[in-house]
Amino acid sequence: MEHPDKILVLDFGSQTTQLIARRIRELSVYSEIKSCFASLDEIIAFNPKGIILSGGPASVYDPDSPKVDIRIFELGLPILGICYGAQLMAYLLGGEVERSLKREFGFAEIEILTDSPLFKGFFRDKKYQVWMSHSDRVEALPPNFTPLAKTENSPFAVFAWEEKKLYGVQFHPEVAHTEIGKDLLRNFVFEICACSPSWTMPSFIEATIEEIRKKVGPNEKVICALSGGIDSTVTALLVHKAIGDRLIPVFVNNGLLRKGEPEEVLELMQSLGLKVDYVDASSLFLERLRGVVDPERKRKIIGETFIEVFEARAKLYEGVTYLAQGTLYPDVIESTSFRGPSARIKTHHNVGGLPERMKLKLLEPLRELFKDEVRQIAQALGLPKKIIWRQPFPGPGLAVRILGEVTEEKLAILREADAVVTEEMLLSEWYYRVWQSFAVLLPIRTVGVMGDERTYEYVIALRVVESQDAMTADWVRLPYDLLARISNRIINEVKGVNRVVYDISSKPPATIEWE
Repeated sequence: MEHPDKILVLDFGSQTTQLIARRIRELSVYSEIKSCFASLDEIIAFNPKGIILSGGPASVYDPDSPKVDIRIFELGLPILGICYGAQLMAYLLGGEVERSLKREFGFAEIEILTDSPLFKGFFRDKKYQVWMSHSDRVEALPPNFTPLAKTENSPFAVFAWEEKKLYGVQFHPEVAHTEIGKDLLRNFVFEICACSPSWTMPSFIEATIEEIRKKVGPNEKVICALSGGIDSTVTALLVHKAIGDRLIPVFVNNGLLRKGEPEEVLELMQSLGLKVDYVDASSLFLERLRGVVDPERKRKIIGETFIEVFEARAKLYEGVTYLAQGTLYPDVIESTSFRGPSARIKTHHNVGGLPERMKLKLLEPLRELFKDEVRQIAQALGLPKKIIWRQPFPGPGLAVRILGEVTEEKLAILREADAVVTEEMLLSEWYYRVWQSFAVLLPIRTVGVMGDERTYEYVIALRVVESQDAMTADWVRLPYDLLARISNRIINEVKGVNRVVYDISSKPPATIEWE
């Protein structure tokens, strides 16, 4: 499906580049991300109504820093540079960028200096809170550019060549901490780029189904990696709508699932009309993980074993050439620098763990979506609430919630503890108010007292976070009485645990999962 109005985001390695695309899509305008190394011909062929240059970790004056073809500024398209993108615009067009005497990380206040289409709806006599993350700043503007706003440390916090529709902002409008961020992006998209809102989840569903039909030949079949979560479930339903019974949903019990999960998933898929091929490979996975401590090795072993199982299963069905997965944007950006020079955080089992010579072709219809977009699709498909708002569960399962070696004993302990957490969160109605809530089994034992006897048992860490897209997250301030109930129940009901602690770390600097 061709989109008449779309915004191109060029990625210079920022960890929030995907948030830019997401914010644009929230305005019902299609947005796509390409590497900052995309050629001018690629950019022209994309035919965008406007271009956004993302932030990035480099300094423009470094010889190896990523640059963009300077002819991009001669295309006559509106361009918005964000942080590094703003500095690069100023640098390439004749301005000066230098290391700032005072770095800006966190909240800052901008003061608007003049009227601009970028500031439609803003007030010149009011200061606005924005989120900064930079150590360089623009010291001198290029010819024809004028300052539009400033902060205490950045005299050119916003600047523009209005006639050419070239804009630079030192702060990050894409993050939730910038109070005017969404409005600023809206003004850029609608007032400056003159886009129309044509990107919707129903249109995505229609386009994706058509794309799958074109990609998968009439005699080809698809195996879908089904976990029961919203990502793989939506993936399976989209593929099923496209090719019908040529889809073979395969649910693999890897022995790393939560309490009662295999039975629940099979019952749920049956209610959705999907005929699931159930494979119990728990013994194989646990054998492969025996003695493994490093979390990266765990993820890669699990990913490789998953693919092996799927390939073996595919041999039982004639014509299987594709493996469908519910891979999302955050999985990709944290696994590999696939679009720009971003730093890899960790390998995801269904991205970085894939063998180099996989025998099946990949089908990933949700690869460019965030979790909230997938939930919108699920609602449009009529899925029940328990699927739409089911909390994310990592592909490697409980293996990355057991720090250290994975054993059957530790799995049994963690399953019971995690079941208590889920039950109490549902009873208190906090389950649907947070992004994730789960238990982590730590590789340490502590001294305790139970029934006048000394104990020496495991520690459970409770992790509860709020987030919009998993790119950033903050720990949730749960009521003390709820924390007390969870702790008391785990210690009293789960044999092998005598201590519960609460994780009060945010992402960044921590990640949501412990491994």
